[in-house]
Amino acid sequence: MDENASRPPAAPPPPAVPPAAFPPPWPTEKPVPPKKRRINAVIIGSAAAVIAAIITTGVVVAGATKGSTNDDDKPTSGATTASSVPDVDLVNPATEPTYSQVDADSFSIDLRTTQRQCFGTAGCNVTVEPELTYLGSSGDLDPDAVYEITYEIHGDESGPVIQTAELTDQTSLSYKPSLISTASASTELSVEITDVQEG
Repeated sequence: MDENASRPPAAPPPPAVPPAAFPPPWPTEKPVPPKKRRINAVIIGSAAAVIAAIITTGVVVAGATKGSTNDDDKPTSGATTASSVPDVDLVNPATEPTYSQVDADSFSIDLRTTQRQCFGTAGCNVTVEPELTYLGSSGDLDPDAVYEITYEIHGDESGPVIQTAELTDQTSLSYKPSLISTASASTELSVEITDVQEG
């Protein structure tokens, strides 16, 4: 028996196909690891909480401002504590008043004669008091300060007489009357401010 005759013919092998003929497999999506999903959820949750806090704060501030006015439509102190505006803008710092610097040129002075006794050719005894005028506004003077004003009277037969007056409370003048002895009845008295000290 012929071996070749009794065997059925073998199936032909499949044709060889080059590997490039098939399209490449479609990329498959890789599943996102659960850790990244948790991070995204935390970020989204935090953002939502911040937005909710901002909205709530705005509602509280608006409610406190609307509900805390009195009859004069002026906000009470409760509205300022709920506000997000810094306290520095709400409170005006107390400014200390400034007062003028005074010196001898800040005043004018005259003498007022309160008594006069003359002795013929021997001269006269004259009692005088200072009349002081501040040349600015009395509001320019410090009400808590004491101004010591030294003045000099000319015309006494023994030489100049120096006195000091005190100005307090901007308008109150304290002084001691001066007794001047003149050489004759015709002697003219004069006065000038020599110094001003603030105490």
